[in-house]
Amino acid sequence: MLDRRQNARDKVIYGGVAESDGATRDCVVRNISENGASLEFSNVIKLPREQMSLKIARKGQSFLAKVIWWRDNFVGVAFRAEAPVELPVSDLEERLRKSEKKKRQLQRRIKELIGEG
Repeated sequence: MLDRRQNARDKVIYGGVAESDGATRDCVVRNISENGASLEFSNVIKLPREQMSLKIARKGQSFLAKVIWWRDNFVGVAFRAEAPVELPVSDLEERLRKSEKKKRQLQRRIKELIGEG
């Protein structure tokens, strides 16, 4: 399968809230990059393709997103060009988020060095 993504996505398991047309739905963010994410909902869902908002408390951000694809309860979204909105986060959450980002960068670098990437 051809991967048309501009940036590699990091595999994650973050709780998220998708909001469109005034309705909110909890979801699990399965992978994420600077440009988009893959979401899993608890049951089959249909979202408007034009625009939705995605709030990820663990990242401390809210994104405007466009639905690119969906299959059953899985949805792929592309983030809009607007900068993400920062959500208030505690100092501990901010440090954890930075630590997780650094860990992912180091894991990618290790894979490059041992020839798996």
